[in-house]
Amino acid sequence: MAGGGAAAPPPKQEELQPHPVKDQLPGVSYCITSPPPWPEAILLGFQHYLVMLGTTVLIPSFLVPQMGGDKEDKALMIQTLQFVAGLNTFTQSFFGTRLPAVMGGSYTFVPATLSIVLAGRYSDILDPHEKFRKIMRGIQGAMIVASTLQIVIGFSGMWRNVTRFLSPLSTVPLVALTGFGLYELGFPLLTKCVEIGLPQLILLVIFSQYLGHVMKGGKHVFDRFSVLLSVMIIWIYAHLLTVGGAYKHAAPVTQLSCRTDRAGIISAAPWIRVPYPFQWGAPTFNAGESFAMMATSFVALVESTGGFIAVSRYASATPMPHSVLSRGVGWQGVGILFSGIFGTGNGSSVSVENAGLLGLTRVGSRRVIQISAGFMIFFSILAKFGAVFASIPAPIVAALYCLLFAYVGAGGLGFLQFCNLNSFRTKFILAFSIFMGLSVPQYFNEYQSVKRFGPVHTRARWFNDMINVPFSSEPFVAGVLALILDVTLPPKDNTTRKDRGMHWWDKFQSYSKDTRSEEFYSLPFNLNKFFPSV
Repeated sequence: MAGGGAAAPPPKQEELQPHPVKDQLPGVSYCITSPPPWPEAILLGFQHYLVMLGTTVLIPSFLVPQMGGDKEDKALMIQTLQFVAGLNTFTQSFFGTRLPAVMGGSYTFVPATLSIVLAGRYSDILDPHEKFRKIMRGIQGAMIVASTLQIVIGFSGMWRNVTRFLSPLSTVPLVALTGFGLYELGFPLLTKCVEIGLPQLILLVIFSQYLGHVMKGGKHVFDRFSVLLSVMIIWIYAHLLTVGGAYKHAAPVTQLSCRTDRAGIISAAPWIRVPYPFQWGAPTFNAGESFAMMATSFVALVESTGGFIAVSRYASATPMPHSVLSRGVGWQGVGILFSGIFGTGNGSSVSVENAGLLGLTRVGSRRVIQISAGFMIFFSILAKFGAVFASIPAPIVAALYCLLFAYVGAGGLGFLQFCNLNSFRTKFILAFSIFMGLSVPQYFNEYQSVKRFGPVHTRARWFNDMINVPFSSEPFVAGVLALILDVTLPPKDNTTRKDRGMHWWDKFQSYSKDTRSEEFYSLPFNLNKFFPSV
């Protein structure tokens, strides 16, 4: 025989079988209803708190200077955003979907908020502090009105009727781009200080993927606490660079990104302060801005639907019954109402990075997220201590995003197991919706960065936002397009239904069709008797 070697034995029949389809994700150490031991749960909860601080700090850091606010205003806005995030996470985990989902700030609301900031009626105000408070009150009014959209759509069951048309096929682009669509917040932000961002990314990958297998007995330490360990090491390293004078003669932009003492949050934060409703004053209302914020709220609703689906997968729960998802949307609307009442300057949606952390740690316990919500509220009241953690340089946070957002995207790709990938109908819907989901927002965002306004540009800024914001969202474009194509594209026979994966999801269409729904999604305190799911 050529080569002198023996022929390889033919593969066994079972080896040729494809991987079996799983309703629940295997390999998860602690699922939604099985909490880890208390010491481990507390550390994991603190890790989730640390991850959500990225969005909580980045959004106020971008908005407050344009609103005329100073470091004290930024510290108070961060504190309020933390407090409301903790409140919303508690309500969502107890009364909403009951998933281990962190409800934090959302980048989706930033363009509509920025339009209020740039409104002409504030340009004549000379006192910066007064200008900040009046703009905040205008944002509060728009948020309060916008919250009614999700409250009505969710609690009335309207969203339940929409999501009944979702199949595993149309879910793939929605969930995948909920994660992958945030690529601009990953490596581009990391490179603003590559000497701390790149080591953070490398260390995170080594800790989470390699060390647990190399070092015996250390697997669960390194893969579950890789974020905590790597952030502590790189944060100390960044501080040593700062005090050692490495950025003494660097450009101001570099110093702002790299130094650990440039955020100004610690010195500006009060020692103890409890955020309270209408702390900036009575909200003001503008019809156009309210409509624009409602359109933004609908985009956030679609994105959060993808986030909830990813969380349910990484928590090793069964697919959500439509009534449970609709209930969660209603409580998310209540969360946006809280954002308007307390004045966070931003809306509320599912934290994508925390959804990815569920996958990284393989711990999808509800208790861990509730502990995390406790940390959010605790450190928002003891604001000085919370400000210490909030001063982590942004490139370190961006390095975490590179891995955590990718996990959410991979969670979406996991639904391909239910679909027939040999079908040309399946290939077209996947290819076209994902490509357009990336291409259309790229055009809108690039146009915005070059011209300083979106492709739709009229004198009515609120109308511009109603069009530009939805088409700037990758998961919105991909998810809506995939749903429309999946529902309308012929043929509509049993073979096509099977190709879409609907035969796998039939038993999860209704709350009562699968006994596991009661285990994962039932309300506490026997509330299902008064608020039954269908």
